[in-house]
Amino acid sequence: MPLILIRDDITHVTADAIVNAANSSLLGGGGVDGAIHKAAGRGLLKECKKLGGCETGDAKITKGYKLPCKYVIHTVGPVWKDGNHNEENLLISCYRRSLEIALQKGCESVAFPLISSGAYGYPKDKAFRTAVNVITDFLLENEMTVYLVLFDKKALNICSSVYGNIKEYIDDFYVSKSHLHRQENRRRINTEGLAGSKAEEKNIRYEMEFLEEPSFMPEPSAAPCAAPVFEEKYTLDESFSQMLLRKIDEKGIKDPDCYKKANVDRRLFSKIKSDDKYKPSKQTALALAIALELPLEEVSEMLMKAGYALSPSVLFDVIIKACIENGEYNVFNINEILFEYDQPILK
Repeated sequence: MPLILIRDDITHVTADAIVNAANSSLLGGGGVDGAIHKAAGRGLLKECKKLGGCETGDAKITKGYKLPCKYVIHTVGPVWKDGNHNEENLLISCYRRSLEIALQKGCESVAFPLISSGAYGYPKDKAFRTAVNVITDFLLENEMTVYLVLFDKKALNICSSVYGNIKEYIDDFYVSKSHLHRQENRRRINTEGLAGSKAEEKNIRYEMEFLEEPSFMPEPSAAPCAAPVFEEKYTLDESFSQMLLRKIDEKGIKDPDCYKKANVDRRLFSKIKSDDKYKPSKQTALALAIALELPLEEVSEMLMKAGYALSPSVLFDVIIKACIENGEYNVFNINEILFEYDQPILK
């Protein structure tokens, strides 16, 4: 685990193996195939000549040569005709065979392009959905980090009703709130008598602040400051790790059910589980809370245990809140939406 969406040139991705969307000759071509051969150098072509080609839906492996990977897994995707010529099954086979070979070679990480979505004409949204489905099914049974490398966002054609609701939420809440906030900032600036470039600078600084004051800030004490006095039986509140394990027990699920659904690496989960003081990243804390399908109030509580909060002035947080309020608890679907808005994904 996990599945990570990235926007990059696959020849620049560091992984144990990268997958080449090859033609049946395996001797190079255009698009991803040509780029990989060019970056790898002549040694790759020499080895490919010894493989005797490859059937559509199958895969073969070579060394990585000058690429930042140990291996290149070459797979031949289907040419899209009309969707009625076994294209989907052949594409599924490309991903499965490539993952099987990576597993056999002991790879801990592998990077895929969106197979067949270029010159072979496979619709990008269909190719993307097939890739995600096959990879996530594989990761439920196997430990590996898989990168799906997208050259642009055109592959994501998110048209679900949930996405529509979330987009509307963001437009209505985030954009309008930001507009009101800017108006309030300008009012403050005018009140303070600032003008010209200095006013603009202060306006920019104000826009980086929260839209609301945190609701959990303590009331100022009337008493003079003094060193805190702790009772002998004083104990700290429940930690993030403790709350996580408690919630897993309450849900009646096993640890793997949680971290795999959360798209979180098993080793990272073990660190969190074994160390009460371990502080996960905000994305990891959210992924685990969402995997447990907690209501927003409990997600916020678990997030606070790790030292974070959801802010209405941060787009990432607004998207997370919108997903939860719309009942979207599939981490992979949420990551697609985050990716669409150029936000960091949950992992």
